[in-house]
Amino acid sequence: MEVIIKATQEEACRLGARIVAEVVRTRPHPVLGLATGSSPLPLYRELVRLHREEGLSFAHVSTFNLDEYVGLDPAHPGSFRTCMEENLFRHIDLPRDRAHLPDGLAKDIPGHCAEYERMIAAAGGIDLQLLGIGSDGHLAFNEPSSSFRSRTRIKTLWTETRRANAGPFGSPEKVPHHCLTMGLGTIMDARRCLLLGFGRGKAQAVRDMVEGPVTASCPASLLQFHEHTIVVVDEEAASLLQHRDYYREVYAGKPDWQRWE
Repeated sequence: MEVIIKATQEEACRLGARIVAEVVRTRPHPVLGLATGSSPLPLYRELVRLHREEGLSFAHVSTFNLDEYVGLDPAHPGSFRTCMEENLFRHIDLPRDRAHLPDGLAKDIPGHCAEYERMIAAAGGIDLQLLGIGSDGHLAFNEPSSSFRSRTRIKTLWTETRRANAGPFGSPEKVPHHCLTMGLGTIMDARRCLLLGFGRGKAQAVRDMVEGPVTASCPASLLQFHEHTIVVVDEEAASLLQHRDYYREVYAGKPDWQRWE
């Protein structure tokens, strides 16, 4: 696990966008796993800028999002499909038939989840999975106690998670109680993971993920076993890391060909 500490969320997301862009430019048919929430939004803005100003093309890319609410129309302002359309898809040249999200309106939920896994495999697997981290250490909607081998499935959302996602809905009571989410096993299959974490409210989760024991109580800690995970955080989210000076020194000392800036 590589930990990179930047001064601000914006600076961290600019670096993250360069990591994504490297995959897009170097893979013949890149497959990106995408996330929603507030953490990746500046990264998406930078990808849009790279597309418009530096010619970064997504015409050969396929994407698979981590999750979607059950029972929510894709056009609803709180849906993750709407979030992706507004913040990324409609601003780039990504073919719409290759922009995949779980279908929250699926009538056969177990069958649809199994098909989502088959679609990821048929695309060649995920080259880079973008991730955020919940204040309780969850990845996607894999709450504490989620199985480390879990695949795409339905999950019941905890009250705190619904509260954290209440913005587009107006109140936590209006947030759906269920979602479809990639499982931890699905996430671990990605060839590379890029996790973003920002703000003091994520500091404990970041510390537990990076330096704590691997435990289902902090699902993100499973990334300690991933072959190639990059964690990019701001100073506040890094504030509880015992070895933060070491992480800074390691990144500063990397050879130029291993850096993205």
